[in-house]
Amino acid sequence: MLILLSPAKTLDYETQPQTDLKTAPIFHERAAQLIEVLKTKTPADIAALMELSDALSQLNVARYQSWVPNPQPAMYPTGIKQAVLAFDGDVYDGLQARKMSEADLLWMHKHLRILSGLYGILRPLDLMQPHRLEMGTKLKTAVAKDLYNFWRSTITPTLADMAKDAVVHTGSPAAIVNLASEEYFGAVDAKALATQLPVITCVFEEARGRGEFKVISFNAKKARGQMARFAVLNRITDPQQLKTFAEDGYAFAPTASMSTRWVFRRS
Repeated sequence: MLILLSPAKTLDYETQPQTDLKTAPIFHERAAQLIEVLKTKTPADIAALMELSDALSQLNVARYQSWVPNPQPAMYPTGIKQAVLAFDGDVYDGLQARKMSEADLLWMHKHLRILSGLYGILRPLDLMQPHRLEMGTKLKTAVAKDLYNFWRSTITPTLADMAKDAVVHTGSPAAIVNLASEEYFGAVDAKALATQLPVITCVFEEARGRGEFKVISFNAKKARGQMARFAVLNRITDPQQLKTFAEDGYAFAPTASMSTRWVFRRS
């Protein structure tokens, strides 16, 4: 089983990581191609492209300019850090990776992937430089009109291979559990992926009166992180075991679910 998460806009490069375990992103060279395009942009260009304030656009232009293709050890951890420990925000508040042991982080490194606009796919312990590049950004390159087209043909077969590798010696079925947002999962060719292995999307809803249930974005993001944490701490490799998830009052709702869309609800 391979779990997918989205990245976060907020980054934390101040908190000291609890481990020195680290790896290199597998698509670092393709990320460098995107950075070269971003380095040609002015703060005004970035502000218009990403709908950012002047301050945020200037911050990210500075980040692109300081991004290096061959990070040096001296940059760690303030200029480069493990992805799962660098991302902050709702999903990562639920995941609480900074409270995990090295054994937990190593298990997560094998069974969880973070989709990224810049890096394509990040493993939890992959070293990541500070940046902001959401998957929905319409950044044109020499080979694609946007990031979806830049990454889709690379991400899709790689995830299939990773999901199959993750279950070697476990006896569990190869599957992908999608806990990423629609924006990021849109970079995956879901139909092509589903021909190779099950792809299960988990949805988190809340009661809103008269028998109605809705997805509340803030709470759903945190729940995605909580489910990922539940899988890590319990070493879950069979997706069926995720149906026992009961954090913060959520429960699997079989009548609202389908074979590839599992709904969890709370009142």
